[in-house]
Amino acid sequence: MFESLTERLGRTIKNLSGSGRLTDSNIEDALREVRRALLEADVALPVITTFLERVQQRAIGQEVMSGLRPGEALIGVVKDELTAILGGENSGLNFNTVPPAVVLLAGLQGSGKTTSAAKLARYLLTREQKSERKSVMLVSCDVYRPAAIEQLQRLSVEVGAEFFPSDASQKPADIAAAAVDAARKRFIDVLIVDTAGRLAIDAEMMDEVRGLHQQLQPAETLFVVDSMTGQDAARTAKAFDDALSLTGVVLTKTDGDARGGAALSIREITGKPIKFIGEGEKVDKLAPFHPDRIASRILGMGDVLSLLEQVGEKVDREKADKLAGKLSKGKGFDLDDLRDQIQQMRNMGGVSSMLDKLPGMSNMPEQMREQVNDKELGRTEAIINSMTPHERRRPGIINGSRRKRIAAGSGTRVQDVNKVLKQVTQMQKMMKRMKKKGGLQRMMSAMKGAGGAGPGGMPFG
Repeated sequence: MFESLTERLGRTIKNLSGSGRLTDSNIEDALREVRRALLEADVALPVITTFLERVQQRAIGQEVMSGLRPGEALIGVVKDELTAILGGENSGLNFNTVPPAVVLLAGLQGSGKTTSAAKLARYLLTREQKSERKSVMLVSCDVYRPAAIEQLQRLSVEVGAEFFPSDASQKPADIAAAAVDAARKRFIDVLIVDTAGRLAIDAEMMDEVRGLHQQLQPAETLFVVDSMTGQDAARTAKAFDDALSLTGVVLTKTDGDARGGAALSIREITGKPIKFIGEGEKVDKLAPFHPDRIASRILGMGDVLSLLEQVGEKVDREKADKLAGKLSKGKGFDLDDLRDQIQQMRNMGGVSSMLDKLPGMSNMPEQMREQVNDKELGRTEAIINSMTPHERRRPGIINGSRRKRIAAGSGTRVQDVNKVLKQVTQMQKMMKRMKKKGGLQRMMSAMKGAGGAGPGGMPFG
């Protein structure tokens, strides 16, 4: 998300960097470019106007620090105002009610409500802090879309949540009442209610979801919206908020949205916080929305905090400890270890996901990105999978005929096999050097202190 906006804003800031100081003239030129970038990102015009007015007031009347270059001064102002427009700070879920706390999901058809219901259930079930974990039940009140109930039931099994069965012949209000009763009897903490969507807002749809809202008195009423609809997402959210008094928004399909207009428009137009963003189709691709971190990513500053949290949650600590023990005993890094690193990387969303969260990586030349990408890692894993267990443990035995067999088995070239073997050799040499200098022990301690990050959580160099 925000790729095109990040590129345009980065270019604008770079152009300012050649100036000796901020003036009315160069600020005006810069903001003209920012305006174009926001329009291209499909941000709502009233939001753009408000944003630029705030930035201009602060920049022109700003006490710019003498040690800062103009680009740095303006980028600080832009980051602050982007953070403010995005909501200021993370707004979590509020379950300050007698269990079961009801979470009502509403939105148009195709926005990703059903998948988001399962993702939210998984998020609540797997919180890192045990005190924050909740028992969850899912129920579908969508009696119109074919197989909607079956889809949610299948997803509930995948995420490990309880499921309350319903039937297309039932009335949504009856399903909801029975689900609340069942959740109360089973001492469930949170009941997530998936409602029916329509292709467009209509009176019948609004009456039904409004009736469910009045009946359930939910602790959270979340509007689920497709980020790729741009500023239309904000207008639709406003219509739902007028009917339901939303408590927040779940922005879906952000991995396919290069513009980001929805994220930048919703809070300003509705006054409701974006609470979560869906970053992919898999059930673990739901993340809390942090406005300050998103603002940093837009401006190419990265999002290291989210990356560290991602490492802590997704890294297989058992494998990390196993590798740490192996290396500390002087045993070499082999191809099985390399394959583990690739799989860990994939669990964290792949190379591109991680690069986007590192400072300055938005400006990485395309040629360099092509050299370090998920496709390349997939090819490496295929090569390793084509080896025998003995070859993976002792790559030194892989001669010319073995390389030809491995290349044929993985659908690659011998040169690709050679490249992988060279990477492992380089890693082995690096590990030996670190061990001689005593750096390996320090790395092991740092890795354990990071909860499994380090060699077990990051790929080869």
